[in-house]
Amino acid sequence: MNILDAIVGAQGGSGVQELGRQFGLNDSQVSSALSALVPALAAGFQQNMSSPQGLDGLLSALSGGQHGQYVDDPAVLGRADTMSDGNGILGHIFGSKDVSRQVATRAAAQTGIGASVLKGMLPVVAAMMMGAMSKGLTSPAAPQMTSPGAGGSLLGMLTPMLDTNRDGSIVDDVMGMLGRMSGR
Repeated sequence: MNILDAIVGAQGGSGVQELGRQFGLNDSQVSSALSALVPALAAGFQQNMSSPQGLDGLLSALSGGQHGQYVDDPAVLGRADTMSDGNGILGHIFGSKDVSRQVATRAAAQTGIGASVLKGMLPVVAAMMMGAMSKGLTSPAAPQMTSPGAGGSLLGMLTPMLDTNRDGSIVDDVMGMLGRMSGR
């Protein structure tokens, strides 16, 4: 299962409904927003995981945090601590608020949803992604994910979102996304 499917399908889609209530969007708009934001976030996670320190940090955060709550309990999505946690996640994967703003602006151009709405949604979606990855790591259906090869399992969740041209390689797609996000 890819990361977008895990987020959208969590708790029968109640997370999507909660995002809609929180940001004044209908289910179709939330799905469109997620389809625009998740690949950019996935590229950020991929870039972060490319170094041993980044992968170790992510695995530590996934195993030590309480991120699963973001997909298990949609009611927590509107809390201030969720927004704070999401902003921390964005800081780790993008390194700059400017990159987050660029992601929101690009997603607004793709979806027709206001950049300010998407900018507000971005930390919550980042928290939901961490929740989905955390659930993937601790799922009894995936015991291999707790092994040192867990980075490969995380990539398995992220790869379908990153291979936008469907050529079987994510390298060109990730580099293109990162170049656009950094203004190159």
